[in-house]
Amino acid sequence: MMPNCLIILTLVFVGAFSSACKADNWPIFRGPKGDGVTNQSLPTQWGADKNIAWRTEIPGEGWSSPVTAGDRIYLTAAIPAGERDEDQQKQAYRLSLIIIDAASGKILQTIPIMEQTGERPARIHRKNSHASPTPVIEGDRIYVHFGYQGTACLNLSGEVLWKNRELYFKPTHGNGGSPVLASGNLIFTCDGDEEPKIVALNAVNGRLAWATVRPVSAKKTFSFCTPTVIEVDGQLQVIAPGSDCVLALDPATGKTIWDVRYVGYSVVPKPSYHRGLVFISTSFDSSKMLAIRPTGRGVVTDTHVEWQLDRNVPKTPSMVAHQGLVYSISDDGIATCVEAETGDLVYRKRIGGNYSSSPLLAGGKLYFTSEDGVTTVVRAGEEFEELSTNFLEERTLASLGVIDDSILLRTATSLYRIQE
Repeated sequence: MMPNCLIILTLVFVGAFSSACKADNWPIFRGPKGDGVTNQSLPTQWGADKNIAWRTEIPGEGWSSPVTAGDRIYLTAAIPAGERDEDQQKQAYRLSLIIIDAASGKILQTIPIMEQTGERPARIHRKNSHASPTPVIEGDRIYVHFGYQGTACLNLSGEVLWKNRELYFKPTHGNGGSPVLASGNLIFTCDGDEEPKIVALNAVNGRLAWATVRPVSAKKTFSFCTPTVIEVDGQLQVIAPGSDCVLALDPATGKTIWDVRYVGYSVVPKPSYHRGLVFISTSFDSSKMLAIRPTGRGVVTDTHVEWQLDRNVPKTPSMVAHQGLVYSISDDGIATCVEAETGDLVYRKRIGGNYSSSPLLAGGKLYFTSEDGVTTVVRAGEEFEELSTNFLEERTLASLGVIDDSILLRTATSLYRIQE
C-alpha cells in the first residue's frame, strides 16, 4: 500500500512528482515539472570521443526517455522473445524495465514485466516502438506504461507491485503517450481506432478509477499525446489533446472542465503552460499552435482561444515556454520563437534536419536533437544565436534526460551520458 502521506502529496502537488523526489531527479517525461525546462548548466559540446562519460548498449527497442531517481536511471525496452514469424510479419517481445547505474552506465537489472505475444502485437509506425511511453517515478514507485499492451507499477528495486492489462484498445501505429500522476491517479490517453478516451488508474492498486470518452467524432481518431497537469484557481486540470479536441479534466473524477474543438489528428506534442495560457499543437494534417486561457467551462472554442499560429508548427516535438517566450522546432527543422501572450513572431530560423525529440531548455540554452543524432545548441532569448552543433550520428527519437550536470541521450541502440 502507498503511504497516506504520498497520497496526500499527490493530491496537492501539481505534476507527476512529490516532495519526496530530490530536486536533481528527472522523474517524468520532460523533467520534474514536465515542461522541458531545468536550471542545470549542461555541456554544450560533445562528440563520439568528446565529453562522453559512458555509452551503454540497450537491449531491444524503445523510444521512451530516461528518468532518474538518486543514482539510478530507468528506461523501458521491448526485447525480442523467440524467433520472428515471417509469415505473419510479427515478433513477440518482452516489455521490460531496465535499471542502470548512473555513475558507470552498467545495466543493473533487466526486468521483464509483460510479454507481447499472440494476437496483441500490432503494426507500428516506422518511427515508433513497442516501448515508447516514458516511465513515471513518484516516491519509491515507478510506473511503466506500454499503451494498449498494459501498465504496471514497481518499486525502485524492481519488484512488480501491480499490473493492469485490462484496458486493451485497438491501436493505430502503436503506442506513444506517457502517463502523468495527479490526485492519486495515473492518467494517460487511449486514443486508438475506436472510442478514443482518457483513462485513470488508481495509483495504489492499478484498478480503473475513471474513463472519459472524447466528445467528438473525428475522421481519424488516433493520437499519441502525453497530458499536462496544471493548477487554475486552486483546481487541478489534466490537459489532454487528441484528435479534433483538447479536454481539460478533473484528475480526481475525470469530469470535463472545458474543451476546445479543432481539426487535427495524430496529436503528439505535450501541452505547455506558461503565464496563464495553455499551448497545444493540433498536429496533422495542417498543424496549428493554439494558446488557450484555461478558465472557462464547457466548450470554449470561440471564447478562450487567445491566439493561433499556423506556420511551421510542430506535429511531433513538444514546445518549451519560458520567460514570456514559446520555443518550438518543426518536424522539418525550423526553429520558431513567439511571444507567449500575443503569439507575435520573435524569430524563425531553419537549422535543418528532421525532428521527433522535444527540445530541452537548460541553463538559458535550448537543445534541439534531430532524428540523425545531431544536437544544435541555441541561446535562449529574443535573438537567435547558435552556440554549437554536436554529432553522434546515431538515430534518435527520444527526448533528452538530465542527471546532475549531465545529459542523457538515448539512440536506437544505446544510452549516452554526456558530461564535461
